Amino acid sequence: MDRIECQWCKAQNEASRTSCNTCGAPLDQRNVVSDSGWAEAPRLRDMTEFRFSNSTCQVEGEIVPVAEINLAHGDSVFFEHHVMLWKEPNVPMSALNTGGGMKRTIGGMPHVVSVAHGPGRIAFSRDATGEVVVLPLHPSMEIDVREHAFLAGTHSLNYSFVRIKGLANVLHGGSGMYMDRFITHQEQGLLLLHGYGNVFQKTLAPGEKIIVEPGGFLYKDSSVQMNTVKQNIKTGLMGHNMFLAEMTGPGRVGIQSMYVHHGSE
Repeated sequence: MDRIECQWCKAQNEASRTSCNTCGAPLDQRNVVSDSGWAEAPRLRDMTEFRFSNSTCQVEGEIVPVAEINLAHGDSVFFEHHVMLWKEPNVPMSALNTGGGMKRTIGGMPHVVSVAHGPGRIAFSRDATGEVVVLPLHPSMEIDVREHAFLAGTHSLNYSFVRIKGLANVLHGGSGMYMDRFITHQEQGLLLLHGYGNVFQKTLAPGEKIIVEPGGFLYKDSSVQMNTVKQNIKTGLMGHNMFLAEMTGPGRVGIQSMYVHHGSE
């Protein structure tokens, strides 16, 4: 049987499909990649539907998109409680044990991460313009995401957080940058993110470096190292320091064009 490979997530799809069954990316369009290697995240068409486990997700709207999930029995998703837009009354809720205690408070991480259990429908959105980024995670993958960027994660993902100590100066003199970390084990997982503006992704080769404005950082593979670099800028007798995030491959780096600084979200 003829198959079409999704250029975004590499999943195999039936030849008759126009969008990927795993991530919703259009299959009848080629990836748009700049000369410097930045690929646009797929702009999902209105009402695009895709699957995970025995459940389905449909992305509605394009300016402030909504991710509507039809949870099957035995499936669940977790999320920051304030991103829930609506749910059916029969969808039971619980809380995820996040751990971390005061460390989560210091890092500005959410204390309450809610879980919705199937069967039933539930929808999520961020109160901001942008796009939904769909990241299928294959077994034994780890990905780091900037705080307050994820919409929902499936039950097969292990959720924790990680501190990047070297970014204290970047983040308004705080104790460092805290990121959500998502890990898969034996089962594939699905992660839905919200990116402000447009989202772009670049895959770094081993040892390859890129410098990113910290407010534009969205996600990275855990294999990508992230450190602070200081850029000295002089105008006559006056000087100015710019602190930036240096990414070193191998792995993927995702950025958002409408960047937001940590501490202002």
